[in-house]
Amino acid sequence: MLDTVAGDPRTAHPVALFGRAATRLERSLYGDARPNGVAHVVLCAGTAAGLGVLAERVANPVVRTALTAVATWAVLGGTTLAREGAYLAEALEDDDLTRARARLPHLCGRDPARLEAPEIARATVESLAENASDAVVAPLFWGAVAGVPGLLAYRAINTLDAMIGHHSPRYERFGWAAARLDDVANYLPARLTGLITVLVAPDRARALAVLRRDGHRHPSPNAGRCEAAFAGALDLTLGGTNVYGGRTEHRPTMGDGPKPEAGDIRRAVRLTRTVSLTAAGIAVLAAWGLRRRG
Repeated sequence: MLDTVAGDPRTAHPVALFGRAATRLERSLYGDARPNGVAHVVLCAGTAAGLGVLAERVANPVVRTALTAVATWAVLGGTTLAREGAYLAEALEDDDLTRARARLPHLCGRDPARLEAPEIARATVESLAENASDAVVAPLFWGAVAGVPGLLAYRAINTLDAMIGHHSPRYERFGWAAARLDDVANYLPARLTGLITVLVAPDRARALAVLRRDGHRHPSPNAGRCEAAFAGALDLTLGGTNVYGGRTEHRPTMGDGPKPEAGDIRRAVRLTRTVSLTAAGIAVLAAWGLRRRG
């Protein structure tokens, strides 16, 4: 509810504070070797999980509930995700490529400098699909399964992956642990996101068919499930050539419909919101059921 009403905290965002702390720790631990990266991830994610354990051990139930609510609000990003999508849709509808290119890095790491409107629209829809899992379904999943420690540990892992889990001379080895752990943490949530998308899709049969046929074709073990499900649900074709900081990737296409246009971003935003609300309901029921069994 807090995320729906207020979105992300506008000042002193806990994730930003975590990122600064992780950067300071990196200065002490950095080395061009995987063990250094493993130590960095263990310390960062372990500290986040430890804070979650402390929050759950607070004796006062009202305070404990408040801490759980604030932690959940801090790790969710569904409302901000939808706002970014709506902003880019508006910019493209106004034929303002300069504004759209300047805003795209808020959603993904592609180089926007030479992207035309169709490619910005595709990047936006694909990012909405992937982040429906990363920003909403995955933290809710780990919160339902493991409480506040699961919430905070997941957000720490996902943030570290965004910071250092990519291919570059500096992070090829040091960021390996962050990238692999993020793959593991998102394995089940990404597939759950795909299934929820199918559940709420206008044409469930088509969405499921595209998910089953194309979900494994993406180079990421997880993002493809989300993007394929969105491609089927929206009857679009996603995938193609992407440029990341001078590095070009040619990705297989997913779906059978036309390529995205500005208007399709609005539909993707609505789908993202529906997936988010459905995931929240499932998480509440799952957490309640697990607590009763415990």
